[in-house]
Amino acid sequence: MLLLPRIPSSTFPPLHKPIKFIIQCNQPNNNNNKDTKKPNKKQPPMSNTGPKSRKPSYGRSRSSVMKKSFSQEQVVFTAPIPEDPIVGIIGGGMSGLVCALYLEKRGIKSTLFDTGIHGLGGRLGTRMIDPQPLVFDHAAQFFTVTDPKFAELVDKWSKDGLVRQWQGTIGELEKGGHFIPLPPTPPRYVGVNGMRPLADSILSEMSMVDVKRPCWISTLEPFNGMWHVKENGKPCGQFDAIIIAHNGKCANRLLASSGLPLIARQMKRLELSSIWALMVAFDHTLPMPANLATLEGAFIKGVDSVSWMANNTKKLFGSASHGPDCWTIFSTATFGKENKVPQESIPNVTAEKVKKAMLHGVEDALGLSRDLLKPFYSRLQLWGAALPTNSPSIPFIFDAQGRAGICGDWLLGSSLEVAALSGMALANHISDYFQSGGSCPDDFSIGLQNEFQPLKGHDIGQFPGLKAEEVHSETRDLQLSTST
Repeated sequence: MLLLPRIPSSTFPPLHKPIKFIIQCNQPNNNNNKDTKKPNKKQPPMSNTGPKSRKPSYGRSRSSVMKKSFSQEQVVFTAPIPEDPIVGIIGGGMSGLVCALYLEKRGIKSTLFDTGIHGLGGRLGTRMIDPQPLVFDHAAQFFTVTDPKFAELVDKWSKDGLVRQWQGTIGELEKGGHFIPLPPTPPRYVGVNGMRPLADSILSEMSMVDVKRPCWISTLEPFNGMWHVKENGKPCGQFDAIIIAHNGKCANRLLASSGLPLIARQMKRLELSSIWALMVAFDHTLPMPANLATLEGAFIKGVDSVSWMANNTKKLFGSASHGPDCWTIFSTATFGKENKVPQESIPNVTAEKVKKAMLHGVEDALGLSRDLLKPFYSRLQLWGAALPTNSPSIPFIFDAQGRAGICGDWLLGSSLEVAALSGMALANHISDYFQSGGSCPDDFSIGLQNEFQPLKGHDIGQFPGLKAEEVHSETRDLQLSTST
């Protein structure tokens, strides 16, 4: 049985200042519905009717959220773990889904909350436009495999006919049409029918997971030894531990008044890029120079507005396809930052400006004349919290005092592989923590003090093993195997 290493308490500084707000896991001692213990004058008594209602934190400025995050008191759970614990997971992307899967492998139930209207998966996003249909992978474009545990997951997808190797020509395209193909190794994988079915496949393997979507969790509240979660004031469940499997401003606001200042501080150190995704369809094959006739995907160099382009039609359906050419084009991080707007409501004038600039960028990259590309369909999406630019280089963060953890690709980089490994590692760590009874929390707190370092990679993410990109050694140091 392989377990994650127990970190000695001396490894970390004291986890909190003197606690004013302590959550007991014991059931309250009721006497005619009254608590017989006198409350501390500096600590308000807890009601037995449920957690105190708070106004949602949405609408606060970034600075006010940061001040709230750093000034809040640390929550401490003290009583033993129940025999049948349940975990709440906020975020149904790759990391959250795999975390739920590996919790189930250890016999632990979970509830998965996700905001997705069309389905789970986060960046495993595939958009289909009827009636043609037009198909676009508008988030993750492909992935590589270097870790044995992730390879097991990919092997299953391959046997089920969900993924295959992308044999098409991809490489680096410099402004003016100069193309350098990438070597065929390491293998590059894509979803046979797009990326989203991979999320459905992971979900289909589980029977102990309750999925609630679309659901925007707005409040985390500790009460009577459990985490209570709410959606705009509506109770959504109570849990023995909580996992946050997403990032960005929503996660920051959720943590701002949760009683988890150490996790909130780490989340605040994260820096994220903004990336525009432009989906365009042409009723004919793009006019390519002869040396680019077989091009299916390219990392763009020397163009301010575009960092990647891929032909979804050829990637997903092969060269024999005679349908419209559907391309996904990603901006550079710099262009995304310069043209960032509220992603929930993109002004028309901004959309037209961005679309024009990105099409011009593709024309410049291919060495074509300006305004030559005329798509019959186009759609823009802004990934406002797209990819991390720094990382603590650890698979997960866990606050054992508050029984809360974070998983996600941003903790190690920005790839589907590290997203999956993060979910696996946190699931196994929480399972070990539950098995211990929770009596020695300092031995299980991880990542609360790690410093962040800049990340290297492409603007659209990292692809372990691809060219000079390095696999983070930390994933080898932590054992990811499921215990028996």
